[in-house]
Amino acid sequence: MIGKGKGVAAGGRTGPLLAVLLLLLAGWFGWSAAQQWRQTHTGTQLEQARDTAVQGLQQALAGQVQQFARQLQAPRVQQALQAGDTTAAATALRESWTGVEDVQVWNGTLDSAYADPPAFGYARLALLEAALGAEAPVARVVRAKEGARFGLAARVPLGPEDAAVVYVQQPLMQLTGPLDAVQAPESGYLALRQGSFNVLERGNPALADSGEVLARPIKGSSLRLAAGVPSIEAGPLGLGPLGCSIVALLLVLVAVLVVVGKSRLPLPSRTSRTAAEEHGLTLRESLAQTAVDTEADAPALDDSRPVAPPAAAATLAAGIFRAYDIRGVVGDELSPKVAALIGQAIGSEVVEQGLREVVIGRDGRLSGPELAAGLAEGLRRAGCDVIDIGLAPTPVVYFASHHLRTGSCVAVTGSHNPPEYNGFKIVIAGQTLSGDAVTALYTRIVEGRLTQAATPGNYQQREVNDEYVRRIADDVQLERPLKVVADAGNGVAGALVQPLLEAIGAEVIPLYCDVDGTFPNHHPDPSVPENLQDLVQTVKRFGADLGIAFDGDGDRLGVVTPDGTIIFADRLLMLFAADVLLRNPGAMVIYDVKCTGKLADFVLRHGGSPMMWKTGHSLIKARMAETDAELAGEMSGHFFFRERWFGFDDGLYAAARLLEILALREETPQEVLEELPQSLSTPEIKVPVADGTPHALVSLVVSAAQAPENPFVGGRISTIDGLRVDFADGWGLVRASNTTPVLVLRFEADTDAALERIKAQFRAQLQPLLGDQDLGTW
Repeated sequence: MIGKGKGVAAGGRTGPLLAVLLLLLAGWFGWSAAQQWRQTHTGTQLEQARDTAVQGLQQALAGQVQQFARQLQAPRVQQALQAGDTTAAATALRESWTGVEDVQVWNGTLDSAYADPPAFGYARLALLEAALGAEAPVARVVRAKEGARFGLAARVPLGPEDAAVVYVQQPLMQLTGPLDAVQAPESGYLALRQGSFNVLERGNPALADSGEVLARPIKGSSLRLAAGVPSIEAGPLGLGPLGCSIVALLLVLVAVLVVVGKSRLPLPSRTSRTAAEEHGLTLRESLAQTAVDTEADAPALDDSRPVAPPAAAATLAAGIFRAYDIRGVVGDELSPKVAALIGQAIGSEVVEQGLREVVIGRDGRLSGPELAAGLAEGLRRAGCDVIDIGLAPTPVVYFASHHLRTGSCVAVTGSHNPPEYNGFKIVIAGQTLSGDAVTALYTRIVEGRLTQAATPGNYQQREVNDEYVRRIADDVQLERPLKVVADAGNGVAGALVQPLLEAIGAEVIPLYCDVDGTFPNHHPDPSVPENLQDLVQTVKRFGADLGIAFDGDGDRLGVVTPDGTIIFADRLLMLFAADVLLRNPGAMVIYDVKCTGKLADFVLRHGGSPMMWKTGHSLIKARMAETDAELAGEMSGHFFFRERWFGFDDGLYAAARLLEILALREETPQEVLEELPQSLSTPEIKVPVADGTPHALVSLVVSAAQAPENPFVGGRISTIDGLRVDFADGWGLVRASNTTPVLVLRFEADTDAALERIKAQFRAQLQPLLGDQDLGTW
């Protein structure tokens, strides 16, 4: 009897204790639900405030532009302009428009403005240039000595034949007043932005990096209003606000039943009850049952989980995972299902690094849309939020990852390969994947180490092409206009090259700039001279100052002069190096093994530090990060600027910097480029070999060169990438392509005799390895 009484007493104490525990858990879930509802409400409030502010800013902007147009039509202003008197026109406008800080009228040539661009201000120059090319007044925020100001500019006739541009500077308040009047939650973030410049910020600055996700453009300008909201933290077990509320309610009900239910509920016969019925559901079972009941309202309990190797992994071609990227033949090696697997593998890597957002974009290939859709699906499966910028050159995809502050991106592109190819260039956490990091994606897929998020990531579409053009044009403006023929080879660069180069002050004649994934006119590879013949003829026909060409995805640049000379990328790198080293003495300049032997001496003479490195855009970028180099380039036409840019390869930006340099010189572009040191050289020579054999063949050549009976007597051997042998009068190279089954060769020498001698030495080593295969006439 005493023992039985103790058991009853213990049971009596257990009920209240369990009830207290359940109520505490209910409070936890309830508090989480309240927090999530509050954060959701904050987001709604902020979006409403953003939309109200955008509307007000657009109205303020439109009002100022309309008033500017009216003031320009005032009789005194028109009389002064018709008389060709810029000073009188500025005075009349200043006196009739109260509240303006400054009014200036410049001749349409802008000679005085360009006399000292840094002192005048690149932002104001960009505004004036934009106004000269527009039919209506243009408005922008400019940074003056006094700080940010609101600038307006318009093109007007000056006298009977000339043109002028009128500039009016206003206090920033004339534009930003509506933003100050908006009531926004303090825990959120609002910022009026122009390019990467924050004109005005309000709220929590810690949310600045996420502000672009909810950004909205201010129509009629290059401004946008960014908005950031605090992240909604998932509740216990990953439940949302509704799920947490339901769990809290159920826990309260269970607690009540524990306390009062035993005395009020009829109990079944002891002999007919199972163990679960005897003791009731455990806490784990109760929560599991609740999660099932609320499945429609909340994500599954696990945030993510590994999955078994998918069936499609069995047929996945390992060969498409290459040294610099992923690339293969569509329909044979690549399909939307394969793209989804690759996306899920990339997303798994992104999530493991604590990141979430990934930018994707695609070139103009016909297979691009379906592969991009598959890629997005896979990324979302892994829990990544996808920002799809659509049709865009690869460097614009890279730019978007910086501009939108995601740090990760994937470009769907076949680069310069034939139309039937496509692939993926991948950046995770700011690092371009190459080598083992690319093949690790294949291993992850076949081993089934793919993250499967409980809830798919979000998907949104975003346009960034205009921001890309504005960012470059705000920094690069030509000292004088240059006439340029731009050949995009029907690649995706054709969608941007004309507006970009016109924005910096060039006159552009487009050639094959309509995007067509079949590449009907010529192969989009500017490193091959045959692909530049139409460009050479067009430059001559129009009397242009220069011809420029791009590859299929716009990350490489080719150049021809008016007389038809092709300026190879290693000589262009000399020009870029001289310019960068003027402002960065001692800076490192990286070049690949295919570049001229005269490049190192040129860099040293201009006060720089030259470094030869492996070929490959991802390998060069990695080396730049390791060495803090300001500039790098490859013979294939990839150029990487860290000075004033982001360090990734960008053919469009390189073209803008080239024109900037040429426009600063008094000589013609032809004369400037002819001054660059040169030798007799061959273009890249590509010898096709059996798939899978290029690296093995090069290894055999390297072994022979390192043997005691070295066939390259008197030469300095480098095995950084393949075999390069430098002699006193020239050099030769053989390396294995990492993208196609070919051997790549290049030769350079001071004389024809030396060039033929070096060729013969390499031919003697290669021919026995290739048997009866014809090496061509190089």
